[in-house]
Amino acid sequence: MDTSIIANIASKFRSLKAITVAFQNAPAPDVEYATLMANNLGLKHVVHFFNEYELHDTLPLVIKVTKSFDPMEIRNSVVIYIGMKVAKEIGIRTILTGDGCDELFAGYNYLFGLEKEKLDMKLKKLCSMMTFSSISLAKVLRMQAKLPFLDSKLKDFALNIHSQYKVHTENGKIHGKWILRKTYEGILPRAIAWRVKTPIEVGSGTTILPDFFNQKISDIEFLDKKKNFKIEDRVTIRDKEQLFYYEIYKSVIGTPHPVDENGKICPQCNSNVQERATYCRTCGAYPL
Repeated sequence: MDTSIIANIASKFRSLKAITVAFQNAPAPDVEYATLMANNLGLKHVVHFFNEYELHDTLPLVIKVTKSFDPMEIRNSVVIYIGMKVAKEIGIRTILTGDGCDELFAGYNYLFGLEKEKLDMKLKKLCSMMTFSSISLAKVLRMQAKLPFLDSKLKDFALNIHSQYKVHTENGKIHGKWILRKTYEGILPRAIAWRVKTPIEVGSGTTILPDFFNQKISDIEFLDKKKNFKIEDRVTIRDKEQLFYYEIYKSVIGTPHPVDENGKICPQCNSNVQERATYCRTCGAYPL
């Protein structure tokens, strides 16, 4: 829904192209919804399916730019980078994303059960710490990523409206971003306006990557390398997917280590984390 709102507004001012990326041979519901939205607005729509070879070619750069071997971060950022690369290949130099909407308007499911005071505090914390790989990945491609939801006036509005306009029950179901859904339910196709939030990895199909790497790496290899990295690098490897990413991380960045010995340090990868952080951006450890 987030990018659909942006597309709906921006298409009133200029001709747009829409890019959708999905992992080959994986369930990728974003393709169906993006096609529906592109047809609704009359946009030229490019759908790109990438295979394991393109994935392997992309991973070193994405891991280097994001400075992360957190599987969730990589599954999402790979899709963003490939989408931008496809956009550049067809002549696009500026992209619009829906980044920030979930943080400002309570799009995440784990926020739904919080009382008003706790929800307000959580959203303010999220907004003070939010970062998006789309910005740094665009720079690598010499492109520009614009994030309209981070407009200062919109941020002020979102952080000051009552939480009942963010998390609200509609037709017996709790929804985040309620005020946006209600505003656009007669403008966007209803299936999009009330679509349940799905992370990029689910919409694009990269959510199957844990199973993909489970088949690529043997149990013996995994256990052996997991043990060695724990002893040699003081890094805890949780699964085979993370092992694959960590080996790339080590080759393009090096062994994780704290820059500030007096600062907060992740117990699983030995990297510095922000004092108020509840998870590690480097390895994905949660909770801290």
